[in-house]
Amino acid sequence: MLETLQLYFSYPFVRYAFIVGVLIALCSSLLGVTLVLKRFSFIGDGLSHVAFGGIAIASVLQITNNMIVVLPITVIAAIILLRTGQNTKIKGDAAVAMISVGALAIGYMLMNIFAVSSNISGDVCSTLFGSTSILTIKGFEVGLCVVLSAVVLVVFFLFYNKLFAVTFDESFAKAVGTQTEKYNLLIAILIAVVIVLAMELVGSLLISALVIFPALSSMRVFKSFKSVTICSAIFSVTCAAIGILISILAGTPVGSTIVTVDIVGFAIFSLIGKFR
Repeated sequence: MLETLQLYFSYPFVRYAFIVGVLIALCSSLLGVTLVLKRFSFIGDGLSHVAFGGIAIASVLQITNNMIVVLPITVIAAIILLRTGQNTKIKGDAAVAMISVGALAIGYMLMNIFAVSSNISGDVCSTLFGSTSILTIKGFEVGLCVVLSAVVLVVFFLFYNKLFAVTFDESFAKAVGTQTEKYNLLIAILIAVVIVLAMELVGSLLISALVIFPALSSMRVFKSFKSVTICSAIFSVTCAAIGILISILAGTPVGSTIVTVDIVGFAIFSLIGKFR
């Protein structure tokens, strides 16, 4: 098994997939703790469907690097979701459902009307559930992922105290002068960036798992925000690494394998928490 892994890791595309998977898992786990505690878990699911619509638009326009189109659209959608969720007429969960379903339907319709491929079903399946092959990740995408992941990590640690305050008691944070709207907007933009990065790896339907499972698993065992955040990061990176290795050896889809490992990890942490 070690010899097989050594052989596979001699190829650049395998190393690319491993680097991208670990970075995405790390970023999504850090933001996941904040989203779960703020009851914003479904914003990841909603934005992932918006990203699917963005990919459909990029395909129709025949843009090779779809991130140029997908990233701005997803960030704008995150801002709209945040603003709409504060509207008394349209509650947050209804806004997420409305934009999510709308983007998914429009994206699929565009891919059918302006078909640029003879295998539409395969393209849609790959977009929804992630690429079936790790050969799809290119050197440019890895470099872009490293840069954007570094930005997410720097911003998270730079504003850690403010994000902590906004997460646990937004009303008190606002009362003492913290610009809560600005930091909520920052959270929405960061999660939009992470979702766009994760599209190639796990697909739009599985992205929420990378955000939710590490946070929920850590909360089964730890209680403090700092401990949960650290454990969530370790949990997510470990599950992503194991999932990618299993995918390489067994030939299974990368995204589905990582999420399956996350589910197993959640079950183990739940048992540990129950015994404690």
